[in-house]
Amino acid sequence: MIQNTSEQDIRTGIWYALAAYGLWGLAPVYFKWLDGVAATEILIHRVIWSVAVLVVLLAVMGSWSAIRTVFRQPKVLAGLTLSAAIISINWLTFIWAVGQGRILESSLGYFMNPLVSIFLGMIFLSERLRPWQWLAIFLAGAGVAWQLILHGSLPWVALVLAFSFGFYGLLRKQIPVDAISGLFIETVIMFPAAIIWLLWLLDSQQLSFGHTDLETDLLLMAAGLVTSIPLLFFAGAARRLSLTLVGFIQYMAPSITFLLAVLVYGEDLGEGKLATFVLIWLALLVFTMEGAIQKRRRNRLAQSSC
Repeated sequence: MIQNTSEQDIRTGIWYALAAYGLWGLAPVYFKWLDGVAATEILIHRVIWSVAVLVVLLAVMGSWSAIRTVFRQPKVLAGLTLSAAIISINWLTFIWAVGQGRILESSLGYFMNPLVSIFLGMIFLSERLRPWQWLAIFLAGAGVAWQLILHGSLPWVALVLAFSFGFYGLLRKQIPVDAISGLFIETVIMFPAAIIWLLWLLDSQQLSFGHTDLETDLLLMAAGLVTSIPLLFFAGAARRLSLTLVGFIQYMAPSITFLLAVLVYGEDLGEGKLATFVLIWLALLVFTMEGAIQKRRRNRLAQSSC
């Protein structure tokens, strides 16, 4: 339990969390380097090389027994098949958005994700929302509505990213598999489709891998590390830190992505987009403060009952 975690473990956990969310926040830089490669091919390589990297990691960690156990449980395997489909949509949308110069919108999606998660918890897990949580969801909805009114279109990239990751988290929460083993099985499930797609691209002479330059090939091969290394750091953080602290640090990733979009890649942050971001940030502030107040109350009650 977190209460028994030493100060050294907590400090290590914070560094792991910063590394995980820092790398996730910097992910657009990697995908920008692959600007000349189709988003679908990058997704293929992300699946194929993730399997290769995770095979090595699981061998080092000696976790093959957990993998074999999952393959003997049809319901768990079915759940991971569905989660694999959902995360592939999330990955493809993010890769495409970066290539199309819509990094700002992708950062908006990940800012929205915690609010989408509590909304999905209310719908699918019958979780009751407190008044301040309702206010946070209302503010986030107002931000989306403002985009619709101002531009006549929804920020669909942000919505797809937020809801796909929200549904992914909801599903994985109910599947009794650790993060690394789960990702390995998900990528193994996607692997046959990725190979078939790769062969089709090769046959139709649309394949970039092996047909451009060594730098591009090496970058595509690094997709497995880009996927797996942040997850390893996250797993290390989750074992050492409270969910509240991990949840707070998670805002680091979309914040870095936001700054990259505006300061490095020069994406336009007009008044309309800024208003949407301000409403989402207000929603997150309300959500975070409400969570902190509730935690303090629970701690007081626990102390008074001792």
